[in-house]
Amino acid sequence: MSRRGLLLVNTGTPDAPTVPAVRRYLREFLSDPRVIDLPSLPRWLLLNLVILPRRPRRSAAAYRRIWTDEGSPLLVHGRALAAGVRAALGDEVRVELGMRYGSPSIAEALGRLAGVDALTVLPLFPQDSEAARGSAVAKVEEEVRRRGDLRSPRIVPAFFDHPAYLEAVAEVSRPALADFAPDRVLMSFHGLPERHVRKADPSGTHCLASPDCCDEMVDANRRCYRAQCLATARSLADRLDLGEDGCELSFQSRLGRAAWIGPATSDRVRALAESGTRRLAVLTPAFVADGLESLEEIGMEARDLFRAHGGEDLRLVPSLNAEPAWVRAVIEISGH
Repeated sequence: MSRRGLLLVNTGTPDAPTVPAVRRYLREFLSDPRVIDLPSLPRWLLLNLVILPRRPRRSAAAYRRIWTDEGSPLLVHGRALAAGVRAALGDEVRVELGMRYGSPSIAEALGRLAGVDALTVLPLFPQDSEAARGSAVAKVEEEVRRRGDLRSPRIVPAFFDHPAYLEAVAEVSRPALADFAPDRVLMSFHGLPERHVRKADPSGTHCLASPDCCDEMVDANRRCYRAQCLATARSLADRLDLGEDGCELSFQSRLGRAAWIGPATSDRVRALAESGTRRLAVLTPAFVADGLESLEEIGMEARDLFRAHGGEDLRLVPSLNAEPAWVRAVIEISGH
C-alpha cells in the first residue's frame, strides 16, 4: 500500500527555560549562516564574544515567563497540530513534526518517516525568508541526501497569500477582536535585516528603493519577505473588515545594530499609546504558533510598554496554534 508522509517544520525551542539549555539552543540557531549572514570568523566572534556571554540569561528568564507544565508553548502547539492533522488524514499519511533547531530535530522526524513513497514538507512560515524558511528547506534537503532512503521531497511554497491560511487567521482572530473591541489593530511580523530583503531582489534595484516598493506584488519583489508581509496584512484587513484607518503593520524581534525593516513594533506601540489609542489589539501573522516572540515579546513586554505610555490595554490575538481551522488549512495547503 502506498504510504505518503507529511513533515511539518518550525524554528524550534530550547529543551528547558534554563541558561544552559538556552545557550545550547542559541548556539545552534545563531551559528546558522542564513540567520547571521556574516563570514564564518566574524560570525563566530559575534556569537561567542558578544551574544552567548549575555543573551542566554536574559532569554532564559523570558522563557520562564511563558513556560507551561507541558513544556515550551511552541512545541506543545506543534505537537498538537501534528496530532490534529494526523487524526484528520488517517492511516494513509504519516505526519511528523521537526524543528530546525533543537528537538525534535528534522533528522529525528525524517527517521520516523522512513519508508514513505512520497514526502511533502510544509515549512510553517507563511512568508518567505532565507533565515527561516530557506534554512529549514536546506536542512531537510541535506538530511534527505544524507539518509539516502527517501525520495526528494515536495516542498510546499510560502503560503502568505493562500486563501486557506488567510481565512484560518481571520477565523481565529474574529472572536478575539469582537471580545476586546480595540481602537486599533497592529499586525506585527518578525523583522529582518534590510540586507536580507535586498538579497531577494533579482533586479537589485527594486527592494527598499522607495517607500511604496512593496505596495503591490511584481516580479522584482515576488520573493521579498517585506512585500509578502504587506500582502498578508492587506488581505487580513479586508477579511476582518478593519478598514484603511483601523490597522497598521510593524516588525518585531530586532537583533544587533544593523538596519532592519520597519517600522519597529516597539516604536509603534509607544507612539500609538502616546497619541491616544486606548485599546490596542496585536496580531502576529508571521507566527502560526504562539511562542516567545508572541507570548512574551508582545503579550507581556509590548503590553507593559503600551500601558506605561498612556494606553489602557493591549491584547495579543492568539496564533493559529492547533485550532481546527488551521488543521484544515494545513491539509489544504499541503495538498493532502
